[in-house]
Amino acid sequence: MRHSISRTMLLFAAGLLLSGTASAQEVSQERIVKGLGKLTAAAPAIDLEILRQEAISGGHKPMAELPNWKRIAKLPQMVVEINFENDSVAIQPQSYRTLGLIADALHHPNLWAYKFLVVGHASSTGDEKHNLELSEQRAAAIKEALSTTFAVDPQRLYAIGVGEYLPIEGSDTAASNNRRVQLINLGVFKSKS
Repeated sequence: MRHSISRTMLLFAAGLLLSGTASAQEVSQERIVKGLGKLTAAAPAIDLEILRQEAISGGHKPMAELPNWKRIAKLPQMVVEINFENDSVAIQPQSYRTLGLIADALHHPNLWAYKFLVVGHASSTGDEKHNLELSEQRAAAIKEALSTTFAVDPQRLYAIGVGEYLPIEGSDTAASNNRRVQLINLGVFKSKS
């Protein structure tokens, strides 16, 4: 994590279906809205600390094999790419366009009432403790950018870091695509007044 350009993926939850592993070039507001707007049932209640501890003690099992993460994995999801500076929480300037598209989608009438979990991940390159802290900080950085730069209500966003403990299934845990952030639709936040 310390010696290479960090790359982070934003992963939005959508059933166990990956509704399209989209590259950054394919991301659009319409696609994000469509990908995240498929939640038709009530989302399960979650406890961030339980999720964090389950990930840490899960022995690098895939997300869908852990009880509480399995419930979250069933929610709508989509993948877009965000880049960070090396070993840093600084979002690279070119990624703000993607963040803007995400923010526009979160302001869309089809998504305005939903709340989202921002989950930071890291590859297994580097120290585990450092990776966990960095993933926490990157999740928090995404939440902050969406709320301060793009005026997404921070009360709709929850941030958690799980370090290198939930690698993409079937991938090399040190692979750069494991440096990612998930945004998971947690269901209705509140009714619009």
